[in-house]
Amino acid sequence: MNEDVMPLSWAIQAIADQAVNIDFGEVIDAQVNQRVTSLAAAIRQQNIAGVTGCIPTYRSLTVTYDSVVIRQRELIQAVELLLNTDVLHTPPRKCWLIPACYGGDYGIDLASSATTLGLTPAELIEIHSAQPYRIYMIGFMPGFAYLGGLDPRLHLARRTSPRQEVPGGSISIGGVQSAIGSVAAPSGWHLLARTPVKSFDPQREQPFLFNAGEEVRFIPVSEHDYQGRYSPINTTSLNGACCHE
Repeated sequence: MNEDVMPLSWAIQAIADQAVNIDFGEVIDAQVNQRVTSLAAAIRQQNIAGVTGCIPTYRSLTVTYDSVVIRQRELIQAVELLLNTDVLHTPPRKCWLIPACYGGDYGIDLASSATTLGLTPAELIEIHSAQPYRIYMIGFMPGFAYLGGLDPRLHLARRTSPRQEVPGGSISIGGVQSAIGSVAAPSGWHLLARTPVKSFDPQREQPFLFNAGEEVRFIPVSEHDYQGRYSPINTTSLNGACCHE
């Protein structure tokens, strides 16, 4: 087993007559989340008869199944076999390059957030776009991506008064996380930027662009580039540009 992989500790519980949940503990961090997404990948790769879906969260995985095809005890045994063997490797993962227009109408909280954090807006942008983020989970709204790896200098409590609606594609920070919004929705996060990339589009063959366990990296662009008038990064990123697989 890889030396950088944490020892496995888990609990399996039935949460419905056709679903089980594998819980990896109370800690939310990259290693725990890697266990979650690696198990989901292993289950999909094994193509276990009767499994209908895998739903990863920060620290647990829900597996749904057709009880006519596979019994709950059989599914739990198959999952335990995967957990007890060296199959939960780290699969190659995508890193999406996401154009982000910071400030102005696209990030109305940039200036106030920078002031609260003791930074200039330019410093905040530089820090926020300097590193890749891990997609911990997709949830809240269709395609909404919760991102881990926010620089501690940008940790900021969420707004005391949430907004009733923020635009789809909003890039925000809240607590120790960043996020990419998908559709217009309420939010108590601080809005730094917006992207033209649609993380959820029901008209696409694959409606959801991102998956848990992948990475994103923000590329600051001007409003002119955001509109896609000539910038290659916008042209390629509207359907999701990928920096590696």
